[in-house]
Amino acid sequence: MSEYQYYEFTAVDRPLTSREQAELRSLSTRADITATSFVNTYEWGDFKGDPRKLMGRFFDAHLYLANWGTRQVMLRLPKHVLDPATVAPYCQGDSASAWTAGKHVIIDLHDEDEDGTDEWDLDGHGLLASIIPVRARLAAGDLRLLYLAWLRCVQSEEIADDEPEPPVPAGLGTLDAPLTAVAEFLRIDPDLIAAAAAGSSPATVGEPTAAQLRSWVVGLPARDKDAILTDLITGGDSHLRSQLLRRYRDAHRTDTPTPAAARTAGDLLATAADLRAERERRDAEQRQRDRARRERSAAAARQRHLDTLAVDQPAAWQRVDTLIATKKPREYDTAVQLLVDLRDLGERDGDSGLFQQRLADLRAAHVRKPSLLERLNLAGLDT
Repeated sequence: MSEYQYYEFTAVDRPLTSREQAELRSLSTRADITATSFVNTYEWGDFKGDPRKLMGRFFDAHLYLANWGTRQVMLRLPKHVLDPATVAPYCQGDSASAWTAGKHVIIDLHDEDEDGTDEWDLDGHGLLASIIPVRARLAAGDLRLLYLAWLRCVQSEEIADDEPEPPVPAGLGTLDAPLTAVAEFLRIDPDLIAAAAAGSSPATVGEPTAAQLRSWVVGLPARDKDAILTDLITGGDSHLRSQLLRRYRDAHRTDTPTPAAARTAGDLLATAADLRAERERRDAEQRQRDRARRERSAAAARQRHLDTLAVDQPAAWQRVDTLIATKKPREYDTAVQLLVDLRDLGERDGDSGLFQQRLADLRAAHVRKPSLLERLNLAGLDT
């Protein structure tokens, strides 16, 4: 089976010019290229471009995956929107790194399949679209993506066990769909996320209301309002709304302050192991309950079937004779199953002796039918 690699890049803050699209075309004659995207798959060969350089020059988001287990997401934001100093405490390993390129900071999240399991049925189309909303949330001050990046490093054993965790954002216990998509794509352990969420305060419910924003805006200095209106009219900053929401949230922040004795990476891994063991115990108990319920249901259905059979046993024996008389293998199978039912009915009702006598007579009558006798023996219907 061939290899599969998927590359997707997206431009959010500004469209690509015709010249830039032509430059990208020189890297691939097969790629789907538009003013806002570059998408290509490879089953043989490889991409000639450098994703890091393309992110630095053109794009705001990138997703890569290969069916041998490699997965990667990159996000780019202006430095005045996301301070590199804010990113640094969270991106501390090969699984999560960050660098600056001109006026931007670029976050690189990466995972390799530790089990080496090939993912032949994986398709990259649509994955970046499900993830890219986290970029706007990050621009607006939601740092949960960064904390997930740090957890990815912890899971990959790139963080020392005694290393304290970075500041814990609110809402780790209630990840929205885009953050969940990131966690699933990067295969971050749900138990590790749950362990971290225990130290995270609840997220603010939804977006601030118009009344809340109006009250906050009233209190802004006049010079800030002038700057906001100027940016709005000139369209000078595509992240204006995100910046304002971030400023609002900073003024109403509910993030959990890091205590003096902060949890360490080792603490979180140990808690995750305990949660996993407890979850597996509960799952095993649930499977046992489900199995017992299925067995009770099957036993009840069996008794109802035998009750129906008991109403007219002579007719059942007549049907056995009729089925055997056809000399067809499929009808033999049906006859044997009916005999099994009659045996079980006899055992249930204390008439096993009568059944065994009729079975002996039947075997004697059909002693020249080896195929039938073999089926009877396999079903335990011997005398």
